[in-house]
Amino acid sequence: MNLLPRLAAGSLKELLAELRVVMVNGPRQSGKTTLLQSCRRFGEATFVTLDNPSELAIAKDDPLTFARRRPQPVIIDEIQRAGDPLILAIKQVVDEDWTPGQFVLSGSTRFLGIPTVSESLAGRVAFVDLWPFAVSERVGDTGEFCDRAFTSPEAVTGRESPWRREDYIRLISRGSYPEALRLKSPAAIEAWFSGYLDTVISRDIREFAHVNKAQAIPDLISLVAARAGGQLVLAHLADGLGLDVTTVRTYLSYLETVFLVGSAPAWSNNLSSRVTHAPKTYVTDSGLAAHLMDLDAESLLAPGHPALGGLLETFVFAELVKLATFARRQVTVRHYRDREKREIDFILERRDGSVVGIEVKSSATPKSEDAKHLRWLRDRLGDRFVAGYVLHLGTTNLGSGDRIFFSPLSALWDHRAPEELVPRLPDR
Repeated sequence: MNLLPRLAAGSLKELLAELRVVMVNGPRQSGKTTLLQSCRRFGEATFVTLDNPSELAIAKDDPLTFARRRPQPVIIDEIQRAGDPLILAIKQVVDEDWTPGQFVLSGSTRFLGIPTVSESLAGRVAFVDLWPFAVSERVGDTGEFCDRAFTSPEAVTGRESPWRREDYIRLISRGSYPEALRLKSPAAIEAWFSGYLDTVISRDIREFAHVNKAQAIPDLISLVAARAGGQLVLAHLADGLGLDVTTVRTYLSYLETVFLVGSAPAWSNNLSSRVTHAPKTYVTDSGLAAHLMDLDAESLLAPGHPALGGLLETFVFAELVKLATFARRQVTVRHYRDREKREIDFILERRDGSVVGIEVKSSATPKSEDAKHLRWLRDRLGDRFVAGYVLHLGTTNLGSGDRIFFSPLSALWDHRAPEELVPRLPDR
């Protein structure tokens, strides 16, 4: 099968050559199983999935014998299903032998956030995040947007974009799950997203949490999708769902644990004493968000559609999170908002304090005023401010001077053409 290469594969191979345990985290249907099976190209390996009931029974009944399997690396898919006993057995095995490359583990829940798993394997494990396809992977780009933005910001803008507004809208409304991208029928796509949500909520969440009002979780994630770009007020969500605030907070944490929602924390850096500190929360796939809001490309193509701005911001958040995992140096994705109504959609920051600001506009003809808060941030930060980008749905790159750029959204994947969305079998 001609599968799309994953940009995370290089990191996995590099870490496995040096470390005893590597953990691949990511949502269901993001391509983890195929990536794990590719480890066999690194040499002999043992592959097991705990979605197999017989393998799960063995892992629970005799975890130490299970962990001593050979040949190594022992690749264990859906590790969270066996819980602490298997994790502790793996810890014992790697503490007896410090040889690198002994285990590759994967899970569809955040390993460090599972309430039923207390052992973290601290000092023994490195993490690789695998999300559904970044557009960079689909068009054959290197995924180096974050590195380019910090080291050569003018190069990000590049040539005129071949992407048009309708191309972006079709891209955003389909999302990035490999299996959903394979489907053509609108009815099949709708059924796939519905089944996906049902599986994750009724199976994965219930596996680690006792949920009294499971019927409220789809309504909660639908509210997150509809309010993308705004700061979620838990009290308002609780009122709308007929739940208490504590339950809403708990259910949101469950949705984050299974990768269905993610947050851009607030960024302050002492620029103002009136900064708002609440995170912005998004559904992690724009296609799933469109499904939750009952939207498709045809409806979103209408000029001025009120949901397009939030859905576009959802898409950019998901792409930036993926691109940050490919960066050579660590990059955090945050947002800025203060009580003077200054707001910047996304702040990328490196450990050395250097900053790139990003505004997202659903217009194809951005205005100079769209960059006013980026200019304010530039003037406050001085040399720490590397660049500010206004990403829009037009075709033209424009620089407005002193590190501010107006660039088509396709800058995130180096303006590779939409026809370069490779028509190969998606990686499952």
